Amino acid sequence: MQKKEQEKEQTLVMDFIKILFVMYFITCILLLLLAFVLYKAQPGEMVSKVWLIAVYIISGLAGGFLIGKRTKSRKFLWGCLMGMLYFAILFAVSLLLYKGLAGDWMHLGTTFVLCVASGTVGGMVS
Repeated sequence: MQKKEQEKEQTLVMDFIKILFVMYFITCILLLLLAFVLYKAQPGEMVSKVWLIAVYIISGLAGGFLIGKRTKSRKFLWGCLMGMLYFAILFAVSLLLYKGLAGDWMHLGTTFVLCVASGTVGGMVS
């Protein structure tokens, strides 16, 4: 019995890792699309910020939805956790690249809420 639970936990951790890779793959594709649009259309700064917010939301929804389908119980909680992990990796990479905090606390908080809320909604929808 204990071995079965341990295997279940290990597969859940692997599922989290796989889903995070899917989320960042979606992020990369959407950011490449954003770069292409910025190059061709040269929209204003506000448009690029809206697109960036959309990237966070779409990736979070996808991750929450996928983990919700996998766990089948407490989907919103798992989606919330997936959004937190997504944000944590974004934050860690940002710290490494900029050697400290690059933005203000308001932007950081807004990004956290967007990631967690979209992951939660994705889990609830699944």
